[in-house]
Amino acid sequence: MTTISKTITAAIFASLVCASVPAFAADEYNVSTGTTLSGAGVALRGDDVVALATGLEVATGHAKYTVERDGVAYYFASEETMKQFKADPERYMPQYGGFCAFGVAIGKKLDAAPRFADIVDGKLYVFLNAVAFEKYKEDKAGTLAKAEQNWPAMHHLPVSQVNGGV
Repeated sequence: MTTISKTITAAIFASLVCASVPAFAADEYNVSTGTTLSGAGVALRGDDVVALATGLEVATGHAKYTVERDGVAYYFASEETMKQFKADPERYMPQYGGFCAFGVAIGKKLDAAPRFADIVDGKLYVFLNAVAFEKYKEDKAGTLAKAEQNWPAMHHLPVSQVNGGV
């Protein structure tokens, strides 16, 4: 194989690997349809996950305070909250990839609005809307138990497959 052939082969392989990251992230994480310059989808509609996970406060994040993790971009309202996330991302990450916890409990990957959120045992759960949030509050423990049961089987599946083409 010539040097040029090796270079072309390496370039094709690298582009395939890079192109697969946003698709992988979109299947496992609830990301906005827009992407960053790197191609990563934006988590939690661009809101600051640290502000949400520490006090259920919705704070709009800014692109200048961005951390990418697993092909997903997290925006933060300040350098301080960005540093907190970098120090311990698992503490702040929403459960179920940021999909609606009630949706996961009923076997669906639904969008979530950060203003409908709850913290249980130090974990952040987000919900689609007021209706899903109220249904969850009727039986928090049961809803979360069912979501925990469902998530492993649906975690890696595309949204269209989980939701039946919806």
